[in-house]
Amino acid sequence: MKTFYVTTPIYYVNDVPHIGHAYTTIAADILARYHRQLGEDVFFLTGTDEHGNPAARAAARRGVTPQQHADELVVKFRELARRVNASNDFFIRTTDPEHARVVQNFLTGLYESGDIYLKSYKGLYCAACEAFYSEKELVDGRCPDHGTVPEEVEEENYFFRLSAYQQRLLDYFDRHPDFIQPASRYNEARSFISQGLEDISISRATLEWGIPVPWDESQVIYVWVDALLNYISALTYAARENLTGRFWPADCHLMAKDILKFHAVIWPALLMASGYELPRRLFVHGYLLMGGQKMSKTRGNVIDPFTVMDTYGVDAFRFYCFREVAFGQDGVISLGGFRMRYNSELANDLGNLVSRTVAMIGKYLAGRIPDVSVDPAESQVAGAAATSTSDMTAAMLRIDLSGALEKTWRLVRLLNKYVEDAAPWKLAKDEGSQAELAKVLYELAEGLRICAILLYAFIPDTSVEILTRLGQEHGRSSLALTDAGTAWGGLQTGVDVQAGAPLFPRLTD
Repeated sequence: MKTFYVTTPIYYVNDVPHIGHAYTTIAADILARYHRQLGEDVFFLTGTDEHGNPAARAAARRGVTPQQHADELVVKFRELARRVNASNDFFIRTTDPEHARVVQNFLTGLYESGDIYLKSYKGLYCAACEAFYSEKELVDGRCPDHGTVPEEVEEENYFFRLSAYQQRLLDYFDRHPDFIQPASRYNEARSFISQGLEDISISRATLEWGIPVPWDESQVIYVWVDALLNYISALTYAARENLTGRFWPADCHLMAKDILKFHAVIWPALLMASGYELPRRLFVHGYLLMGGQKMSKTRGNVIDPFTVMDTYGVDAFRFYCFREVAFGQDGVISLGGFRMRYNSELANDLGNLVSRTVAMIGKYLAGRIPDVSVDPAESQVAGAAATSTSDMTAAMLRIDLSGALEKTWRLVRLLNKYVEDAAPWKLAKDEGSQAELAKVLYELAEGLRICAILLYAFIPDTSVEILTRLGQEHGRSSLALTDAGTAWGGLQTGVDVQAGAPLFPRLTD
C-alpha cells in the first residue's frame, strides 16, 4: 500500500494558539484526508515546540515553571487540533522523554563524526525567533519577522558544520526542482545557499530550559535543532512499533514562509550528515494578513479561531481559510469577508442546493431516490462532475488546495444553474414529463453525491451530512476518491432522503 506522511511545524508554546496555527493544521488535515480517500496509508503529525528562551520567559512572567507553562499551553493546542477536526495520528511534545532521547542520539552521532565542534561566537540574536541574524539580514536594524532589535550575544557553543554541506545542498536542489513549492520559495532557499553558508550554533550555554547536550550537560540543545528532529522522533514512539521504515521520508512538510531557512537549509543538511533521506517536498504557504500585516502574537493582531468556530461552525471556518486566500500566497482575511463567503457560497450555493434537491425529491418522488439510469454521455451534469473530479485531483497533487476547492465549486455552481434551467417544479405539473422529472432529480442527487466526495477533505462533517440526507452510505468506501467512487452512476437508488435544518443558516446583521 502506498504511504503518505504529512506534518505541520510544531507550534511554539509561548502564547495561546491563533488562526495562523489553525490554518496550517487544517491544510495538513485536508491533505491527510484526501490521501486516505485515495486508499493510502497515512500518517499525519502535529504537536508543540516547548523549549527555549521565549517559553521560559513566558513562564517566568506568569510565575510558573517552564514545564508547568508548557503543560498548560499544550492543552490549548491539543484542543485547537480537535476543534478544527484534525485527523492527526499523533501529537508530539518536545518535552516527551522519548523525543529527547532521539535528539540526543542524533546529535551524538554528528559529534562523533566530526560534524559538531566547540567554538566561541558573537552575533545578533532575536529571542522571539530563536535565531541569529547577520547585519544584512536585518531590516533597519530590526528582526525582519518580529520588528524587534536583536541582542548581541557572545558565548561558547557547539557548532554544526553547515558550510560543509553547501555544495551537496545545491546539487540536491538542482536535481529536485520540486523539492520546495511554490517555486518562488525554492528560488529563495537556493539563493540563500548559493550566497554561502556559515556553520551554525546548535547549543546554548546560558539557557537551562532545553534538552541537555549529551556529552556536555552544561549546555542545552538549540531549540530549532530540537524542534526539527520531531519529524523523525515521532515515528519511533507514536505507535507500538517503530514507524520510521514505513513512513520516512516525509512526503510533505507544511509550514509558513517565516521558517523556510530552518526547513530548507538546516534540516536537509542535518539529514544529509546523518545519512537520512530528505523529505520529498516542502510546501511553504503565505501569511494570513490583517490590516496589511502578518498575524502575530507579538503584534497583537490575531483572530481567535475558537471564537470564529463557536460563532460560525468548524466546516465554515475550514472552508473560508482556503477559499479566501490562494494557498501558498499571502492573503487578507477579515470577519466581513468571512460572512460574505458564508452567505453567498455556503448558505446559498451549497446549503440551499441540498435543501432544494431533498425537498423536491420529497415532494415529487415520495421522498425516494428514483430508480433510473442516466447515460453519462447524455448528461451535462455527468460531464461536469468528471471534469471537476479530474481537475480537483490534479490540483490536490500540486498541493493547490484553493484551486482544488474552486474546481469543486465549479460543479456546485453548475448544479445550481441546472436546477434553474431544468425547473423541476414545472416538470412536476406535466403528467407527461414525469420520466424527465425523475431524471433531473436523479442527476441533481448524483451530482451532489460526487460533490460531497470532492469536498470531504475540506468540510468533512458537511459532506457526511449531505450523503446522509441523500440516503447514501457514508463510510470509507462511500467517500473514496477512486474511479469507482466518483464514477457516474454510483448513487444508491430506491432509498429515502432525509430533510433537515439548513446546513448553513444564513447570517443576518
